[in-house]
Amino acid sequence: MSSLVLILAVGCVVLGVAGVERGPNRSKELALIAALAAAAAGGRVLFAFVPNVQPVTIIVAVTGATLGPRAGIAVGGSAALLSNAFLGQGPWTPWQMIGWGLVGATAGMLPRLLRNRFALAAFGIAWGFLFDWLMDVWAWSALGQNADATSFLAFVSTGIPFDIAHATGNVVIALIAGPTLIRMLDRYARRLHASFLPTEGTT
Repeated sequence: MSSLVLILAVGCVVLGVAGVERGPNRSKELALIAALAAAAAGGRVLFAFVPNVQPVTIIVAVTGATLGPRAGIAVGGSAALLSNAFLGQGPWTPWQMIGWGLVGATAGMLPRLLRNRFALAAFGIAWGFLFDWLMDVWAWSALGQNADATSFLAFVSTGIPFDIAHATGNVVIALIAGPTLIRMLDRYARRLHASFLPTEGTT
């Protein structure tokens, strides 16, 4: 089980990076993905003193909405791996990589909708709970033979205050920083794709 999760987690990052459009600006897009992953990871480390409040979810969501699902997957998986280099690696890391990779993938399917700050906030609420419930699945699966429906419900109910904190933090970050980050990445994406267009007189 743990080996399969690790393979899936690494596959998320590899799939995202491999899916970046090939061409003269490939290196620039990869550099942007690395910078976004580093920013998300750094924000998570800085907010570590506030229980379960972190900017990773919204940064990954905005990346997916503006640069596409594959970029969102790459940033989500990389951010989890990078931040845990400071916060501590463990069997939870692949689950976090998959969770934030899914955030980027689903955001990439809703590019128009998530340009509305309130829709982005609602997306943050949903994934604040979904991400934490995925982590509850990891904790529950670690129980082995003692894993049953009762123990899973116990994990979920115990973590509700942390789920609410994650969702609330996502709302605040989405409303305050979301629109600015979206505009910035939209401008970069337009410049990046415009450079692929042939200049006048070329074929």
